[in-house]
Amino acid sequence: MLDHISLGVKNLKKAQAFYDAALKPLGYKRVWDIEGGAGYGRSAREPRFWLSEPEKGTARGAPGSHIAFVAANRARVRAFYEAALAAGAKDNGEPGLRTQYHPHYYGAFVIDPDGNHIEAVCHLPK
Repeated sequence: MLDHISLGVKNLKKAQAFYDAALKPLGYKRVWDIEGGAGYGRSAREPRFWLSEPEKGTARGAPGSHIAFVAANRARVRAFYEAALAAGAKDNGEPGLRTQYHPHYYGAFVIDPDGNHIEAVCHLPK
């Protein structure tokens, strides 16, 4: 069901130090460093827990939450996006490839009525 989750943090460096130490006994480590965030997992191929600084446009610069749901295929990513918009979500990134993550990362992004960042993602080649 869930592909990954991102926790909004006020101070990325402080949060990285905490999670670097706290997750190590569980076998997780920081596997990605990107501008404004960090990804944790057992390998760089599958970061499942992310830290992120507040996104531009969030209320008073508050950290935001991000949840990504697994989609069985790209058609379901598109269907999620269309259904979410019809149900009142705001567009935050139409369906498409996000090759900065990996060559087959196909996702769509919306903001739900409460301001949460919600994604559907398919990792398959087609």
